Amino acid sequence: MTTTTAVTVRVPAKVNLQLAVGPAREDGYHDLVNVFHAVALFDEVTVTGARTRATGGAAGLTAEDASGGGLASHLARVPLDSSNLAWRAADLLARETGAQTPVHLHLRKAIPVAGGMAGGSADAAAALVACNAFWGSGLDRAALLDPAARLGSDVAFPLIGGTAVGTGRGEVLNPARCSARLHWVFALSEGGLSTPEVFAAYDRLRPDAPEPQGDPALMAALAEGDARAVGAALSNDLQPAALALRPVLAETLEAGRAAGALGAFVSGSGPTCAFLAESAEHAEHVAAAVRTAPDCAETVTAHGEVPGATVL
Repeated sequence: MTTTTAVTVRVPAKVNLQLAVGPAREDGYHDLVNVFHAVALFDEVTVTGARTRATGGAAGLTAEDASGGGLASHLARVPLDSSNLAWRAADLLARETGAQTPVHLHLRKAIPVAGGMAGGSADAAAALVACNAFWGSGLDRAALLDPAARLGSDVAFPLIGGTAVGTGRGEVLNPARCSARLHWVFALSEGGLSTPEVFAAYDRLRPDAPEPQGDPALMAALAEGDARAVGAALSNDLQPAALALRPVLAETLEAGRAAGALGAFVSGSGPTCAFLAESAEHAEHVAAAVRTAPDCAETVTAHGEVPGATVL
């Protein structure tokens, strides 16, 4: 009999190609139309056995920078206790499955922290997959979608990756066709933006927000593989709120547009700015241009789409 001693899962970041936000609901959430797109910027979560708890779940968590130094300051913002979403994912799955072996989680971070690219949500998705494999729980990917949705609005998508349309508060997913290999530049800021604060600013700016609607032009451009048309259709209803809280981001966006980016927008709740490029070579040109913007601490390039959480 083979005993599993460690499981490592690689999980991608996401960028929102469309983020349409409705009015605040009574439960505090917002209805969304959220076109998720997984990009080749990965965290890894490794699960090993631990001996410091009597019941299953997370017994400890550590993290390291896997970006080559670019996320050193971001790493300081990763909680290493039970407030971490990956820790909560392990605890939830243990309760759901009755797993008795406690685990230690180790995060290798290359996705920006508090950058609007769902790094914490991706780690939670990876923790679900890794713990499921480590404990031999036998749940398939579809069965993990329910606990993922209960952990957070963005946790389900990294399980499936690719491109998908999220509705509800973002957790109800329908895969979408993307025929193009899209090339991206991400401009990282030194500090983060609080997602609740961005949504609160959105509510102040748009007290009469309509119900969110999908964009047929974006979906057609993705299906046809027309990167230029995709760039023209990119949208984010939270961008004005992010810019109101951090006005200097406008200079980052303008630097990318001046370098010929096909599209330039704030990713999710920010402060990361995303730029669609014509090619990998053009992405390097755009990255060099936005690196000069005053709020840009680092740039990374990536392509999409890529698969979701994968056991290595």
